[in-house]
Amino acid sequence: MERKLIERLEAAVERLEALSAGGVSARGLSDSGVEVASDPSIVAFDDLMAQYAARVSGAAEKIGGQVLDVTKILLEAFSVQKKLLIEIKQTQKPDMAGLAEFLKPLNEVIMKVNAMTEGRRSDFFNHLKSAGDSLSALAWIAYTGKDCGMSMPIAHVEESWQMAEFYNNKVLVEYRNKDQNHVEWAKALKELYLPGLRDYVKSHYPLGPVWSASSKKASSAPSKAPPPGAPAPPPPPPASLFSSEPSQPSSSRPKQGMSAVFQEINTGNVTAGLKKVTADMKTKNRTDRTSVVSASEKEMRSSSSSFSKAGPPKLELQMGRKWVVENQIGRKNLVIDDCDAKQSVYVFGCKDSVLQIQGKVNNITIDKCTKMGVVFK
Repeated sequence: MERKLIERLEAAVERLEALSAGGVSARGLSDSGVEVASDPSIVAFDDLMAQYAARVSGAAEKIGGQVLDVTKILLEAFSVQKKLLIEIKQTQKPDMAGLAEFLKPLNEVIMKVNAMTEGRRSDFFNHLKSAGDSLSALAWIAYTGKDCGMSMPIAHVEESWQMAEFYNNKVLVEYRNKDQNHVEWAKALKELYLPGLRDYVKSHYPLGPVWSASSKKASSAPSKAPPPGAPAPPPPPPASLFSSEPSQPSSSRPKQGMSAVFQEINTGNVTAGLKKVTADMKTKNRTDRTSVVSASEKEMRSSSSSFSKAGPPKLELQMGRKWVVENQIGRKNLVIDDCDAKQSVYVFGCKDSVLQIQGKVNNITIDKCTKMGVVFK
């Protein structure tokens, strides 16, 4: 415990000396960073790195190769986030374009990991995807309010890890009985975010980063217009993790599906586009329809529907042993006269019919018939 405390004190002293010697930060901020570096939220971020990130790094060093490479980039992204948190405390809240420029260093590091997953599939693809997808959790720093299109910081960290956990679980399953170093790396990576980063954000930034109200404004790169006669610029690259375009609040987005239905109901104009139903259009007043169905029509409909569902009628001897009588409807004169005691009769799906069996048979089976009469000796 004492050794760890001494190491933290030494690290704090080194940061203070570096800040006092430099005077001005890389982004042109004053040496008020001395006070910011000792801020509880910044000290807590150092503790997060020492407690959780060190485990990920230690496991990656035992594995080496691409796993070590991607882990170094992952730790670089966390270091960049720490620098941004320090600068946020010394910078006024920018507009969306300024925010995208401010967060550009973090986005560039995240894009490095995404580039490692492209091209030929690596043997450590699941490691790379797990680390790459998990870095989207660091985007909690871009939360500016409920209308920014993002989840709250704590929820954003949890949701981002859920995307990465799919590949992280694959690492656990693949190396469970092969190499415990990979298992340790996967477990340490998860703990870096849950509970590590999640609890850090919950303790210090549950409502997003707190910008300075009186310090210097964050500078955004001005857009340059092309000179007259110059060729048109190339199309913009794909959108990065931090877009400068503000997301539309949910209230201003066009409604779709059931949301559009309920919105229309709330406006009170639900019946505006409906046609008026006149008296002659009502079913009870229409002359082309009647609710009375004749017996013959009813029987015809019943017969046709039964025929279409059950199939054609049959009365035949199959394999020399079995008489089959099927789908006979309204037949009163069905006769089987050429039969013997070794044969059987199977009656299926018949209705309002009568079957005469003129001779002895072994057995008679009646299946799914209605008002079916059988006369036999």
